[in-house]
Amino acid sequence: MGNFYRDNDDIQFLFRHIDLKGLAEAFEEGFRFAGQFDYAPADAEEAVRNYDMVLDSLGELSADFIAPRAEDVDRQGNTLNEDGSVTRAAGIAEALEKLGQAQVMGFTLPYRFGGLNFPNLTYSMATEIISRADASLMNIFGLQGIAETINAFADEEIKQEYLPPFAEGKVTGAMVLTEPDAGSDLQAVKLRAFQDKDGKWFLHGVKRFITNGCGDVLLVLARSEPDRSGGLGLSLLVCRPGPTVHIRRLEDKLGIHGSPTCEIFFDNTPCQLIGERRRGLAPYVATLMNGARIGIAAQSVGIAEAAYRIARDYAASRKQFGVAIEKLPAVRDMMIDMKIDIEAGRALLYDASRVVDLALGYNKQLESNPPADKGELKALKNRARSYKRYAGLLTPMSKYYGSEMCNRVAYDSIQVLGGSGYMRDYASERHARDARITTIYEGTSQLQIVAAVRGVCSGTTEKYLADLAGLEYDAEVKPLLDTLTEGTEQLKAAIEFTKTNGNDYMDLYGRALVDIAIDLINGYLFCGQAGTKVEMDVPVAGGNGQTVPMKQRKALLARRYVEKNAPKIKALTDLICRGDKSSFTDYETLVGPVPEL
Repeated sequence: MGNFYRDNDDIQFLFRHIDLKGLAEAFEEGFRFAGQFDYAPADAEEAVRNYDMVLDSLGELSADFIAPRAEDVDRQGNTLNEDGSVTRAAGIAEALEKLGQAQVMGFTLPYRFGGLNFPNLTYSMATEIISRADASLMNIFGLQGIAETINAFADEEIKQEYLPPFAEGKVTGAMVLTEPDAGSDLQAVKLRAFQDKDGKWFLHGVKRFITNGCGDVLLVLARSEPDRSGGLGLSLLVCRPGPTVHIRRLEDKLGIHGSPTCEIFFDNTPCQLIGERRRGLAPYVATLMNGARIGIAAQSVGIAEAAYRIARDYAASRKQFGVAIEKLPAVRDMMIDMKIDIEAGRALLYDASRVVDLALGYNKQLESNPPADKGELKALKNRARSYKRYAGLLTPMSKYYGSEMCNRVAYDSIQVLGGSGYMRDYASERHARDARITTIYEGTSQLQIVAAVRGVCSGTTEKYLADLAGLEYDAEVKPLLDTLTEGTEQLKAAIEFTKTNGNDYMDLYGRALVDIAIDLINGYLFCGQAGTKVEMDVPVAGGNGQTVPMKQRKALLARRYVEKNAPKIKALTDLICRGDKSSFTDYETLVGPVPEL
């Protein structure tokens, strides 16, 4: 029997390396639920055992049930029936039933609704595991943020109506946000939400590119204030499918074929208002989108892991010129870079998830059990503010880095396989097609950079890097820490230069600034892993049973990552500080007129 949780040494290591007990204490609120719910833990150790047990079960299900069906799911896709209903690929329908039976469709929901009350970090681990098995299934499994949004902002009656079926896996949902003329710019949403004379709400208009738009719970962003343009005129509403909800078409996509992407027409559909009107975009959808972006980062790491493993196996078994191709320097370098890139994406994803959990935990404590001492209360408020800012920085960073990394790894996986990778005999081509969407949906890479660069230039990145630099590290990585300190000074110089040239210049060089910041953050994370207290041996290549301590392996990884990126950081800093504005001044000449198609 396979297990996509147990067979991944890096996930196993990080599960033990990261302070999951601390997150458990925050989410269990002093473990006060133990007397109310049978499956609520009584202490942190029991909570972590629960996390491990659920991930183990999910890893087994992913390896033995979901992954073997992924190829058929990709080929079969979904069918729009004459009556407007959608028939899912058989493998997706069967997997959703299994996931419901496993009780993992309410991963982060509170116990009182039947949820597991797990931290977001464990949900990211689960999402990665599912994505490695079938990226398209993740698009449905990963929509649990809809339930979280209802839990965070809806009234109790709506919560009781929708959340228990979510947790039981009886329903799936859809984020119904984008329209033909409102993709990245959600402030341009036109679909109308209006009330009748009795105060009941209805929806009218078209939505497009809706993942799982044939789901059972539709969370819809709509314009409730016809006299207000922009985000202040938008509200968030929830409805169910019915005779006034028409699936007009299923998109014919490059990849993720098992995930139905729908165009929906709402014909005066009855609905319910979530929270307060005019707050649909901010904070409701903004919160929903942040969770979705973490989800796509996890999906990206999962796809990359699947693609890498195919390439790794092929490189070891395919012989050319009398040797396995992994003996060729160019291929060896590719394989190492792929492996390190994946671990960097995972490190950033898990750190972002951890920070999100701490931000939520601090806010929860402020709301339900604030310290009586004024000094302690002030310190808690400061931590809550800091971690909210850190979460706002790391969330777009993890989505941007993870999705771009995923595409690189999927591309290189095909390259390692050569002509075989281009054929459908191997799953590499499917992973490449699935990977392509990750830099696009839930906010393009360009939008993630726009979001992240604000945090880079506002001082948030400097504060987070200072926090990371202030941690304890092994003496062995001291030279690497000196290199990271030098890189941080270069980043500060680049930021200072950027600020003197205005916001347009910041957007122009946003990618370079964010890339520097990510390389530095990941460098510190890898140095921290190199000093781990976790005692764990991992196998080395060769198949002779030889192992090395994970701590030793992470030290090697940290050195390669930091030393390889140091020249890149300097080069990017030099590029930013050159002051080249030719993208503004010479655009028309360089790109020429719009060609005829």
